[in-house]
Amino acid sequence: MRIKYQIACPVHDLLDVAAARRNARRCAQEAGFTAADANSVAIAISELGHNLVFHATRGGVLTISLIQRGLRIGLEIISEDDGPGIADAGLALTDNYSTRGGLGCGLAAVRRLTDEFKISTRLGSGTYIAARKWRLCP
Repeated sequence: MRIKYQIACPVHDLLDVAAARRNARRCAQEAGFTAADANSVAIAISELGHNLVFHATRGGVLTISLIQRGLRIGLEIISEDDGPGIADAGLALTDNYSTRGGLGCGLAAVRRLTDEFKISTRLGSGTYIAARKWRLCP
């Protein structure tokens, strides 16, 4: 896999989430993603960014990369923080589970909206999430 472009977006508040979402949408559009897929990427960024603001102690970083694997072009989103971690990642990935009283569909939605999803978390050490969305080739 080759990284063609990469931007790191520090996230500490909701304004940072909005900026990351704009960057992701622009990157997806410039890479030839459909409007629907660009929206999916923007929603995934928004969900991950909100998690950084509301759950990570000091925020975190969203990294958006334009990647290439063979002839396929994709966007990779990485969310990293050194916050408290997730006690039960499996439970956090189920619909309707929330620790803040929200709708409880954030991480599950990110997993559904992307083609590849991986989460690694340790209590007291933080959380790493990688999600990829591949462009449909003509």
